[in-house]
Amino acid sequence: MFKGVATALITPFNSKGVDYDAFARLIEFQIESGIDALVVLGTTGEPATMTSAEKTEVIKFAINQINHRVPVIVGTGSYNTVTAIESSIEAEKLGADMLLVVTPYYNKCTQAGLIQHFASIAESVSIPIMVYNVPGRTGVNIEPSTVKALAMIPNIVSLKEASGNISQFIELQSMSMTADFEVYSGDDAIILPVMALGSAGLISVASNVIPAVMVDIVHSCMDGDYDHARDLYFKYHNFIKTLFVETNPIPVKFVASRLGYGENILRLPLTPLSESGSAKMLDVMIDVNLI
Repeated sequence: MFKGVATALITPFNSKGVDYDAFARLIEFQIESGIDALVVLGTTGEPATMTSAEKTEVIKFAINQINHRVPVIVGTGSYNTVTAIESSIEAEKLGADMLLVVTPYYNKCTQAGLIQHFASIAESVSIPIMVYNVPGRTGVNIEPSTVKALAMIPNIVSLKEASGNISQFIELQSMSMTADFEVYSGDDAIILPVMALGSAGLISVASNVIPAVMVDIVHSCMDGDYDHARDLYFKYHNFIKTLFVETNPIPVKFVASRLGYGENILRLPLTPLSESGSAKMLDVMIDVNLI
């Protein structure tokens, strides 16, 4: 579907709901900065606090605004397999190029349950699926042997690996998968070592606000220019790390609001960045000349 960087887009809110003007500006900023793909309604987009009608409208708006300039990946995961299937079918009908399907959360299913869950979703649609492993949020890790089994399903074509476990990434990359199955990083902070291990790219939070930088780092790695990638990585590493000083997307929404991409509004139970977090974030924004 793509190689390089896909931004896990925030969803700008205002007092009336979704701020579509800010959303359009953010999308244009991404495309002008050379982003390779865009993710709508991923974790960073706060879909858990949105109504079904809002999610449908956000998908429609994003697909129309992007207008085939880059691939559109839509998050459709749920802890309820039936709900995930319904959301996936709708996203395909609305024009999504790919689905991002997170591990079922809260239920803490077995590895066998994971295989059946993802297989059922894959059977319901014809577009490609990226499985999303983020055990820090879901409470369940997709084990490498399970990934290998999922890779045998024709339209499950990739994995967003966000466990933060380098050893697990090494194991995944060393396994014999189907030829067209790709593993992407879901963790900005470790992108340089993960690219060196053979990642196909990055699903990024930081690229909401520094898309050109993240594209430069990842594409430099893809081109074998690790000296340039390392210089950029070290320059921005503290900024990227501070983007997770509190739960994502709290800090990145703070930064985006400072750059003019919507108000600093989150929906409960998420709350705006704390006073101490805001001070840290402003310091690192100054360090990298964002303000």
